[in-house]
Amino acid sequence: MTQRTNAGYTITDSLTIGNTEFVIGKNNATPPMFVTWACKGGNDYFWGHYMETRAAAERDLLDRAAIELELQYPSRETKPRDKERER
Repeated sequence: MTQRTNAGYTITDSLTIGNTEFVIGKNNATPPMFVTWACKGGNDYFWGHYMETRAAAERDLLDRAAIELELQYPSRETKPRDKERER
């Protein structure tokens, strides 16, 4: 697999929700060391969030993916499990 880079950052992780990919980039030479981007088409990176730690980047990646998941697949207001608990 070909290693991807953007703006000097090596893409280390990715998560795809629908047509939007979210990635973590790492650059050892430049602070901040980590970034998350949304990405379309495998090379159109946008909305960068820059941070100092890998843990912060992982959390941001998951938060961004969760928001996108909710936008694309809204959850129902009352889930079946919630109805069972009400009994």
